[in-house]
Amino acid sequence: MEMLRSLPTLSGHPPGELVDDPARDPVDLFTDWLEAAIDAGVPEPHAMTLSTVGEDGVPDARVLILKGVDTRGFAFASTASSRKGRQLAAHPVAAMTFWWQPLLRSVRVSGHVTEASPEETAADLAARSAEARADVAEGDWRLWRLVPERIEFWQGSTDRRHQRVIRERWRRRP
Repeated sequence: MEMLRSLPTLSGHPPGELVDDPARDPVDLFTDWLEAAIDAGVPEPHAMTLSTVGEDGVPDARVLILKGVDTRGFAFASTASSRKGRQLAAHPVAAMTFWWQPLLRSVRVSGHVTEASPEETAADLAARSAEARADVAEGDWRLWRLVPERIEFWQGSTDRRHQRVIRERWRRRP
């Protein structure tokens, strides 16, 4: 479509060059990038696209909110009875994509998904508003963690000389 070709692309302002430091923990880099997005006023910087796999093997994507990130993985939540919950029960793998347009930054994370402890799940549900809890059936809430096998940090550039830092296999801290 001609209209799409006429739209501006990569109209943000990268905060600087992406430096590949193999010794740097990817959780620390992600946290720095998330904080930079918050400081830059990016709306809902904790929003991400979560992609799961359907019964037919076809990817299925939706936008969710990141609940936390640490050496155990990237946490997100929903009901087990939801489409994504059923997909994760059948195929416990997923991918996440974060896009912070004003900074021309994106982070892609993929790996296996595990359920958090019942205590963590209960705490997450309790932290939601009464309105958000109202429609959750007893025992249906889940907090999951995507344990990365691959993380890609992408820094866009208006000259199209984009930079990538890729980390494969999650390295846990002691």
